[in-house]
Amino acid sequence: MGVSHIMDGTIAKSKQSPLQFLPVNLFGSVMGISGLALAWRWSHELFGTYSFIGELIGALAIIIFIILSTSYLIKFFMYPQKVKDEFNNPIVGNFFGTITIAILLLSSVIAPYSKALSEIVWVIGTVLTIVLAFIIVHRLINQKQEILHATPAWLIPGVGTLDIAVAGGTMPFAWSEEINLFGFAVGSILALVFFTLIFSRLMHHDPMPEKLTPSLMVLIAPFGVGFLAYTNIIKDVDMFASILFYFGLFLGIVLFGKVFKKGLPFGASWWAVSFPMAAVVNAAFKYAAYVNIWPLKAIAAISLIILTIVLGVIFVRTLIFLFKGELLKA
Repeated sequence: MGVSHIMDGTIAKSKQSPLQFLPVNLFGSVMGISGLALAWRWSHELFGTYSFIGELIGALAIIIFIILSTSYLIKFFMYPQKVKDEFNNPIVGNFFGTITIAILLLSSVIAPYSKALSEIVWVIGTVLTIVLAFIIVHRLINQKQEILHATPAWLIPGVGTLDIAVAGGTMPFAWSEEINLFGFAVGSILALVFFTLIFSRLMHHDPMPEKLTPSLMVLIAPFGVGFLAYTNIIKDVDMFASILFYFGLFLGIVLFGKVFKKGLPFGASWWAVSFPMAAVVNAAFKYAAYVNIWPLKAIAAISLIILTIVLGVIFVRTLIFLFKGELLKA
């Protein structure tokens, strides 16, 4: 009787574990911090800043990924229905793409230390990204979609396939070039279709809920990521690449004032701004290195400073919310 009572108490406590409320979009933090690390590596090459800055930030991205992956696996085994509900949600389900993109970006973060491990991680990330993109697109086509569900989150799985070429530009496999091209083809066309639908929804229908406002920054991701993927594939920077970069920069400036304004509630959704901004910053550095004129270098430097401040503030506020018990709750 006593043992049964203890077991019932243990089960009751496990059901109250805050891990059941761990949001999948927190993996966006790994994406953003990885992108920041890669941007600081560019800064070291272009401006001679301390190399350890990018390496420390990269190490932080790896640590956060390990913690989040372990925690989310525990959630999966303890609360499989909650994970299933997240995945089937027409908006939240798209954020599972943050996991696969994070894996792809981490392959670039660890590349200087272990080429073999980097290649293994890239292959894993590539397979998972393609599978997820297939599942999400299949679901969108085979189920009737509400126009109000057309949010920037729809872009994440498609943009994920663009990241295959972003992280895989230096992969040595005989087939990697074709896989990169496949990822770019899928990602660019999906981005074009979804961007049009989302833009139309934002113009002609009710505004998104306030908590989704930070995800507006995802709209710039296809252009920053597209620039990086495209230039990796063609091994050059041409006029089309310039168009991608400049429109991403323009749209980022337009959206910045709409997203970063007083009164918006803070939550895990704020990590949605991180990687899109990081992608444009990395694109700015790559473009500045190619053009080699001071205005472009100034844009790269200023954008890196802004990105570092933004991610620093979001990271600190996330820790505060976590320790206050506000992050992992219904």
